[in-house]
Amino acid sequence: MAKIRITDLLVRTIIGTNEWERDTRQDVVINIELAFDSSQASKTDDLKETVDYKSLTKRIIKEVEASQFLLLEKLTTFILDLVMQDKKVKEATVRVDKPHALRYAKSVSVELTGKR
Repeated sequence: MAKIRITDLLVRTIIGTNEWERDTRQDVVINIELAFDSSQASKTDDLKETVDYKSLTKRIIKEVEASQFLLLEKLTTFILDLVMQDKKVKEATVRVDKPHALRYAKSVSVELTGKR
């Protein structure tokens, strides 16, 4: 199994339960680690045989920016579901951080793992 990591992907979306959060886009930081069988891609050097992380990242940005969420749990599940749509992905972990969600904390995060 090989792992692909997408680190500190910054996306702006509507997230939160406070009234002001429903009107103002906020930054969220997305980290993804996914596992897949890379043996065929290693042999053929063909993009079709691997997980296309560029396309995946573009899709995540587009979908998250076009959506609204109350809870980090829902946003994290939404992203994990997008990652797991690629049948080559055998396991994925998604962590979403909401910077400055708490007064004295750098961020709050939710992490979920999915397996096939």
